[in-house]
Amino acid sequence: MVVHGERAVLPAATRAEAAEAVAGFTSAYNAADAAYDGSLDAGRTTGALGVIDAARLRAGRVNHPDGNPDHTPLALSDVRYTIPEKPGWPRWFVADARANKGGDARWVLVFTRAGLAAPWQAAYLTLTAPGALPEFAVDEDGWARAVPVDATGLARTPGQLSADYTAYLKSGGAVFADGAHTSELRATRAKNSSRPGLATQYIDEPLTEGDFAPLALRTADGGAVVFFASRHYVKQTAAAGASVPTPNQSVRALTAGEIKQSLTMEFVANEVAVTPTGSAAGSGGKVRLLSRLEGLTGAKGE
Repeated sequence: MVVHGERAVLPAATRAEAAEAVAGFTSAYNAADAAYDGSLDAGRTTGALGVIDAARLRAGRVNHPDGNPDHTPLALSDVRYTIPEKPGWPRWFVADARANKGGDARWVLVFTRAGLAAPWQAAYLTLTAPGALPEFAVDEDGWARAVPVDATGLARTPGQLSADYTAYLKSGGAVFADGAHTSELRATRAKNSSRPGLATQYIDEPLTEGDFAPLALRTADGGAVVFFASRHYVKQTAAAGASVPTPNQSVRALTAGEIKQSLTMEFVANEVAVTPTGSAAGSGGKVRLLSRLEGLTGAKGE
């Protein structure tokens, strides 16, 4: 009998392996943050978190070549693991932890692994209020259920959400429930766009390929929690005789070119959303965005 490992439905990791992955990430993250040296945790991060973290460390090194004067080691506690059973690669799991940074918010990390010889890497990081994540569907052994990106029976499929979200930020619509990262963000953008003497333009792009692929878990009520990423550009152009507001030192450290009349900033964001059961035809409810964490990844002055 031939057993096809790529087809077998198995837990993505043992609980001990998941704990080791979190400990390894935390150790590497702390070393990189203390030294402002991205090479120290590059092997432990990927995807949206990877590019955000690399840019943060690069800016820190420019401004503080001798290391981070404000370094406080990250400590994670009360870690709760949600590990799905699934076939094939990549394998992945979710770690939801209390942290000594970010106030009362819990750190929700998604770890992925591309193959047996590959390390576990943190691909997504969002901060959520305690109790914000819904209950996940688990079997009698405690293993969760992964949801395919093209799964039907949901208000929106996981693979659609990045494009849905970037389209919503541009034009609005009925897909997403009102909240801080949807209707309120659009209102803030509209206000910023109308400031006298300074034109602000926004361009939003979905991120769905490779290490930025969305990942989803089934909830106990049949819906899905979806982790996804997006890219955003903000261009500020000053009117004649005026100037772009002076950026902070982190932005300046990541800016190529001279800021004369305009500044274009590039951001990458991690999002986590809940899509309910239903269909895009209207029988389902609206998608709720639980959290959004973005970071500057580059800038250009002109």
